[in-house]
Amino acid sequence: MKCRYACQSAEHLTSRRSFLSGMAAGSAGLAAGLGGMGLGGMLASNPAIASQVQARHKKILNIFLHGGVSQLESWDPKPNTDTGGPFRAIPTSAPGIHISELLPHTAKQMHHLSIVRSLNTKNGDHGRGTVEMMTGHKETPGTEYPHLGAVVAKSLMRPDFALPGHILIRGGGPGASSAAYLGPKYSSVVMNGGQPPAFTERPATLSLESDQRRNAFRARLNDRFAARRRTADTDAYTFSYEQAQSLLAQRQVFEVSRESEADQERYGTSEFGRHCLLARRLLEHDVPFVQINHSNYDTHFENFDFHIEQLGEFDQPFANLVADLADRGLLEETLICVMSEFGRTPRINNRYGRDHWGTAWSVVLGGTGIQPGAVYGKTNENGTAVEDGECDHGHIFHTLLQAVGIDSTAEFDIGGQPFPVADPAKGPLWDVLT
Repeated sequence: MKCRYACQSAEHLTSRRSFLSGMAAGSAGLAAGLGGMGLGGMLASNPAIASQVQARHKKILNIFLHGGVSQLESWDPKPNTDTGGPFRAIPTSAPGIHISELLPHTAKQMHHLSIVRSLNTKNGDHGRGTVEMMTGHKETPGTEYPHLGAVVAKSLMRPDFALPGHILIRGGGPGASSAAYLGPKYSSVVMNGGQPPAFTERPATLSLESDQRRNAFRARLNDRFAARRRTADTDAYTFSYEQAQSLLAQRQVFEVSRESEADQERYGTSEFGRHCLLARRLLEHDVPFVQINHSNYDTHFENFDFHIEQLGEFDQPFANLVADLADRGLLEETLICVMSEFGRTPRINNRYGRDHWGTAWSVVLGGTGIQPGAVYGKTNENGTAVEDGECDHGHIFHTLLQAVGIDSTAEFDIGGQPFPVADPAKGPLWDVLT
C-alpha cells in the first residue's frame, strides 16, 4: 500500500543511495560475510553457546511491521471506549483471548501464539525504535550493537551450513542490518522484493564447463600459494569463496516459484504473501534467522482505512504460514515474533489518525520455547498505560534468545574482549517461556 507519511521522517524517504547501500550490504554479506572464521573459531570464542549448537536446529522468524502497527487495531483492542475506534474484538482459537476483527484468519491460529501486551519502550522515533527493538539496547551515540539476526546466526549456525544464517526479505522498511562487532559473516543478506540475493546466478555468457575450469585453475593457484605463504587471512578468503560456491549451487532455495501452484495461490499474489511463502521455504532449509519486513503502518491520518488494507494484506498469509509451520512440525523448532518499532496513540487525532506511541503496546510471539495461547501483561481500560507486567525491548530480546536455547546472559569473546549477548541490565520474561 502506498501512502503519504504525516511525520515525514527520514526513515520513510527511500532514496537511490539507501537502496544501493542495501544491495551492497547484501552482496557483501553473501561474499565476504559467508566466510570468516569457521565453527571451530566460533565455538572457541564462546564456550557458553557451544553446547547449544549441537541441539535441534532452532531458528527465528521475525516479522517487522514497519511504521508502527496500531495495537488497538490488532493485538489489544479496546472496543466501546473513547480510544477504541470502530472495530470489534473477536474471539480466537485460544480461550479467553480476543483480537481485532481485522485479523479473522490469525484469530484461528492464536492457540499457537501468545501476546505480550505490556511494552513501554518510552520511544516515539522510527529509527531509534527500530534499532532498539532489533538490538535489545537503548540507542547510544557512537556505539553499534549487533542485530538480533546476527546474534542468532552466530549462536546457531551449523559448521557446514552453506546458506546465509541471517536473511532479510525486504518489502519496505530499512535495508541491510549490521552484525557490528560480531563481524560481516553475520550481517544480513538482503532479498529486495523477495528476489534471490544479487550476483548468485552464473552469467549467461559463462558456460558451466568454463566456470568449472576457471575454478579448478583458481584452486591450483590457491594451493600453490598456500604451500609457501599460507596465513589466517588466506584461509579465511578460501573458506569464504568455497562457501559462496556452495551457495550458488543452492540458488533454487530462494526461488519461491518452485512451490506448488496450490500453495502459491493459497498465499496470494501480494508481495507479503509471496514473502511468507519464501520464508517458509527458507525455514524448511534450516536458515537460523529470517526476517520479513511489511510496510507501512505509520497511520497519522485515516488510521482505520489504512489498517483495513494493511492488516487485510497481512492476515491470511501470516495465518497460513503459522498453520503450515505447525502442520509440518517446524513450529516445534521455529520461534515466531511479530513486532514494530512502537505502537499508535490511543488518542485519535483530528485527521482520524493515530500518532507514535511507545508507552503501552504489543508484540506477538509463538512457536518453540513460548507458552501457546497466553497473554502476558495488561494495559488499562482504554489502553493509555501499562497496568501489569511492564517490559521493553531489552526484555523481548532476552526472551527471544532464551526461547531458541541461547543463553542470553552469556558473553561473546571477540578478540579476547567480552561482549554481553544481550543487555545485562535486562532479562527474559520467564512467564512467557515454556
